[in-house]
Amino acid sequence: MIQISQKCVGCGKCTTVCPFGALSLANRKAVASAACTMCGACVSQCPVGALSLPINGAAKKDLSAYKGIWVFLEIADNASVRHVRSVGYELLSKGRELANQVGEELCAVIIGNNIQPFFAEISQYGADKIYAVESPAYTQYNTAAYAHAMITLIKKYNPSVVLFPSTYVGRDLSPRLAAELFVGLTADCTGLAIKEGNLIQTRPAFGGNILADIKCPDYRPQMATVRPNVFKKVAAAPGKVAQVLRETIPVCTEAARVRVINTHMDPPVSGQKLDEAEVVIAGGRGMKNKAGFDLLENLAQQLGGTVGASRAAIDLGLKKKEDQIGQSGVTIAAKFYVACGISGAVQHVCGIEHSDVIVGINKDANAPIFNVCKYGFVGDALQILPKILEQLKK
Repeated sequence: MIQISQKCVGCGKCTTVCPFGALSLANRKAVASAACTMCGACVSQCPVGALSLPINGAAKKDLSAYKGIWVFLEIADNASVRHVRSVGYELLSKGRELANQVGEELCAVIIGNNIQPFFAEISQYGADKIYAVESPAYTQYNTAAYAHAMITLIKKYNPSVVLFPSTYVGRDLSPRLAAELFVGLTADCTGLAIKEGNLIQTRPAFGGNILADIKCPDYRPQMATVRPNVFKKVAAAPGKVAQVLRETIPVCTEAARVRVINTHMDPPVSGQKLDEAEVVIAGGRGMKNKAGFDLLENLAQQLGGTVGASRAAIDLGLKKKEDQIGQSGVTIAAKFYVACGISGAVQHVCGIEHSDVIVGINKDANAPIFNVCKYGFVGDALQILPKILEQLKK
């Protein structure tokens, strides 16, 4: 806890800057509560120097009781077909690798209604245990309800690591938990590893110009979100049956403040979502105009794929924002990806590097895209693509 000396004059400045509301005034003196995390934000703001951190820093919390790698699984309901989002199985596959490394259990957490049909498939992706919270009240996602259920489970079982998909639900739920549990959260990770008992969370930083390794050594659980298609989905244990622990957690009263009246999702224009398509054709600034992207549409139609774009093309208004591929767009894992008129900056490569076969077409022989592609064409895509289309039609 923060140390408060006799110099304190009760000005109250520290109470206004504390991000956790841990400081208050009592008898004209500052008083710290158990919510203090010793972040130090108040120390520099005290005009009389009455606040200080302990000489030895924050007291080390006993982390030995925290065991297990957890993965939150999200249920999707598309065209009346309920399923666990594929990114959940990608995280289970990576989680299995991490759990084996540290000798801990891999656990899946699933919240919803009528979720038993998913247990067999979840087991095949390596889960040792499935924490199932089932009730008609959890049929639709509700931030307060799901957060209450997750916090109840985490406080009861003390996992060491909790991983979330970087989807609308995962991005909404995970920061709520991190705030209430006073733990760290790393968003949009591109790599995960265990080193000296800590989860090393790798993510692009400074506009994608560097990759930062982040760890939270003093608090548990360690939490991260991961985009779809970052890790390979591997059915690790066909025929395996995970232990199912059914938890009855009543929905908190706060959840009643929000009701979902209706949900509508606009389907992709091409009929295929970029992050699910096996063939993706993308264009950048080098495609110049709408006519250039019409060539890409024709090529995608011939190959049974869909069309994306780099940020440069999005900024030119040649495609919609949801069609952007890269660090600030969609991450893909296509079987066949063609980059036309795209230089291959690191921000774009972050979104395509998990594709099986990458083809680059660019006029600049030194373009970075040629460092990551399997096949490269040095030339103007506007001249090369018509010839490719002509051969395909034959």
